[in-house]
Amino acid sequence: MTELLHSLVARTRPVTVQEWDGFWDRLRHKELHPGEALATVSALSTRMPQAQTAVALVASLDARREQPASWPGTVNVVGTGGGPATFNLTTASVLVAAATGVKVVKTGSRGYTSRFGSIDLLERLGIPTASSYAECEDMLDAHGIAFADGFVYPAELSRLARAILPYGMKQVGRIFNVLGPFLAAVPVGAQLTGVSDAALVPALAEVADSLSGREVWLLHNNHGVDELIGFARNTIRTGAGSPDLTIEPGTLDGVCLHPGTLAELGPNYDDAGSPVPQLLALLGGDGPDAAVQSICLNAAAAAVASGTRTDWAEAFRVAQNAMHSGAALELVERLRAFRRARSHPAGNQGEPVMARVG
Repeated sequence: MTELLHSLVARTRPVTVQEWDGFWDRLRHKELHPGEALATVSALSTRMPQAQTAVALVASLDARREQPASWPGTVNVVGTGGGPATFNLTTASVLVAAATGVKVVKTGSRGYTSRFGSIDLLERLGIPTASSYAECEDMLDAHGIAFADGFVYPAELSRLARAILPYGMKQVGRIFNVLGPFLAAVPVGAQLTGVSDAALVPALAEVADSLSGREVWLLHNNHGVDELIGFARNTIRTGAGSPDLTIEPGTLDGVCLHPGTLAELGPNYDDAGSPVPQLLALLGGDGPDAAVQSICLNAAAAAVASGTRTDWAEAFRVAQNAMHSGAALELVERLRAFRRARSHPAGNQGEPVMARVG
């Protein structure tokens, strides 16, 4: 057993950046012992590693790649996954936020703890993802929002995934989903990270505080959903030394947040198994109050975190207007047209928007 693996299992001391560097170098040169990659991933995922180990892991990966130029005034909204099954609340929220003028660069992945991850949903919507920083900037300039695909994640993770075959990260690599929001190299000014398991917040707070160049808010609530929800007691950690923000069910600076249930946030698939009709209906403001208000609440958080707005109630009402006026659905149409013009000039991708929501 290597010293690194022994430290992960015994938890006698944190693993250092230098030890992680050695692990990644040996992985790259195919010098790991048989089973070492799988054992390391399993040890990391069996329980959350010590905070300093997680900080060192993120730092070692971050140092192994070039850092892109910053995008001030932008925000990334991303969760750790886990918790009760809901519709794609984060994706809906960033589309609404962008429709109100918030600059968003959204990272995500395929379904890990849910049936459809953000990348899966975008494919079905016909919305393009960006495969380079230049493409992200083009989408930001044109539409105020960009969805970054896997290029923002360290190449070492792909090598690690290949090294543990026939097992997959979905089966044994939960830790990389939890740390995923901190592993994506997106030079946003702010990041909202929803945490489904509140017990992970202290360790993730140390990881968040170790990042440079962006302000990271950690969100959690008493229902275990990794987004803000209007009928829950939500807590937002805005950074070291800053008091937590608390959003209680009831009112938000004069905005009435109606009672609701988790069932109202549940995913709803059509006969073909697609989540798209539900999402499009919600983007138009058609759905349970709990779902619509939760979308607006997360869109408001993105607006405040990015500095686009300072007043939560105003940001919430602007998000409501973007849904009921059709602005959010119009943004979806523009993004789909952008994809068709870029990649499929002769075809129509995705499902019809206006026809779906009447």
